[in-house]
Amino acid sequence: MKTNFYIIMGVSGCGKSSVGQALAASLGWDFYDADDFHPPENIAKMANGIPLTDHERSPWLTTLHDLIHTCLQEGRPGILTCSALKERYRHILMDGNPGVQLIYLKGSYELIRARMQARAGHYMQSHMLKSQFDILEEPQNALVIDVKLSLNEIVAKIRGHQWNDVHQPYPFEKRSKENLWKKQILE
Repeated sequence: MKTNFYIIMGVSGCGKSSVGQALAASLGWDFYDADDFHPPENIAKMANGIPLTDHERSPWLTTLHDLIHTCLQEGRPGILTCSALKERYRHILMDGNPGVQLIYLKGSYELIRARMQARAGHYMQSHMLKSQFDILEEPQNALVIDVKLSLNEIVAKIRGHQWNDVHQPYPFEKRSKENLWKKQILE
């Protein structure tokens, strides 16, 4: 199946937004930043250094899933940047959404912390980075890219990555009406 949507994932500060915007511009695809879909109370909580619970993330993840689904149904390829740190979050995003490929921006804690400390104006505080690394479940079915590469090298690597016309679907892809992964988070 042809890739029609990318989810660029990784911890805060790994470069998701920069890569996503550059890739979207090079492909002529729509770009979405998952941070723009957080309700104000989630942003306020994170700005105060308090990590979100899975229960607080659940409606946000459902909104992102629906965005991806709508784009695919309307034939609008897109790119979503989203931390998607846990496997069950990725299941929610990809459930019943064929043609979605994960891109994992991977880097060391030290490098990403230094980048976060250098940026200004973002609600995610650098001291919260450790909690992200603590809960990170590295994906098994993603294109993994080292964040030490330059932005141009990362975009070129993604664009140069060849997927077969028919590749293995995401291992937990379901096409059911009910998303069982949502139920697990809400419980």
